[in-house]
Amino acid sequence: MDTLLITAIGAALAGFVQGLSGFGYSMTAMALWAWTLEPTLAAVLAVFGGLCGQLIQAFKVRRGFDWRMLWPFLLGGLCGLPLGLRLLPMLDAQLFKTVLGAMLVIFCPLMAFSHRLGGIASGPLSQGPGRSLANGLAGLAGGAMAALGGFSGVVPTLWCQITGMARDTQRQVIQNFNLTMLAVTFASYVGTGLVSQHMLPQLAVALPAMVLPSLWGARLYERISDVAFKRVVLGLLTLAGLAMLASSWAGAVASR
Repeated sequence: MDTLLITAIGAALAGFVQGLSGFGYSMTAMALWAWTLEPTLAAVLAVFGGLCGQLIQAFKVRRGFDWRMLWPFLLGGLCGLPLGLRLLPMLDAQLFKTVLGAMLVIFCPLMAFSHRLGGIASGPLSQGPGRSLANGLAGLAGGAMAALGGFSGVVPTLWCQITGMARDTQRQVIQNFNLTMLAVTFASYVGTGLVSQHMLPQLAVALPAMVLPSLWGARLYERISDVAFKRVVLGLLTLAGLAMLASSWAGAVASR
């Protein structure tokens, strides 16, 4: 019952954040689940919940589809997924906390202040084949991170903001990219046996727990500044990452 309660709380918080900000399901849920759930279970739940949230957002927020802009991200992501799937079973609980904590501490502040990084991507990366290659590399990182727990949108979102991509264009790229990567990742989890029968109760709890909060978050999104809230969420997740790194360090010291 304790595990199911933790699953429900993490899914509800993550669903609200995703509905409000358009991203962050896995980061929010993992900030809670990584303390108590086995890493593979936490990864499966994060991908499943993130996928369900993206499906809700696909019907709630329609941003069109630009294949010319999207295909490098998708191609790179599909190439990165096998790498992440290969790494996932090798992670033990202690290493998992360290990796996740470092990801939160590094990427969240970058994403919070990425609007100040405009102009970094210029010259050969601003257009043509160079831009497509860079988009594909961002997708590659996103695909690998999707397999490690549903973090597909972190690097592509950061890259889109650094390059000054228009808000609506960025939304349609990230929304379609995340939806595709999470769907393929979850199908891969099922196909490789990572989704086992003992996970079904947690999956059954996570879905209903995140639906209403996701809808509430989407409704609240229309009333407040998404930029301000994004910074608050990323700041809290950075603190969660620091706490995970501290926990990992304490565990390593205690095991000596």
